[in-house]
Amino acid sequence: MNKLLEFQKKVGVIKKGSVNPFYKSKYADINGVLDEIKPILNELGLVLTQPLEVRDGKNILATYLKEDDKTLLESAIVLPENPDPQKIGSAITYYRRYSLQAMLSLEAEDDDAESAKPKVRNFTAEASKLMDLNALTNWYNSLTPDEQKQAKSVAKNRKEEIKELDKTPFGKTG
Repeated sequence: MNKLLEFQKKVGVIKKGSVNPFYKSKYADINGVLDEIKPILNELGLVLTQPLEVRDGKNILATYLKEDDKTLLESAIVLPENPDPQKIGSAITYYRRYSLQAMLSLEAEDDDAESAKPKVRNFTAEASKLMDLNALTNWYNSLTPDEQKQAKSVAKNRKEEIKELDKTPFGKTG
């Protein structure tokens, strides 16, 4: 395990160099992961293999980390059954990448931490755009019960503002 410790000390953060157009997110593709880890593994005399195997009648992606003839780490995952070669090829690539990341405790750069945070709605800004009581009521009713709890005082204050606006010489706002 000393060589695995040396590997973990030397490997850096894996850069997310590919873009998933469907989810508009970045990820580290299999080639990017291998580009980062193979030189360090080679320097330490470690060999990584990811053969396809059959175990108990199931197609398996195995991942081995070896030193000489000794297996230091092994991981295996059952591949999904799919007759479409392109889809199974995509699944294999996907599982290869995640097997490596899990087995070697690889870290990916955190470029999307902001998108993982829950969105905080600005109820004051939303309500301030509404110029009549009907629009304000519809907006408030469209909120979830939790959002309504958060927006209650904002809606109440906005309702009072709209009532005051309706009394101005400019007439009704709605």
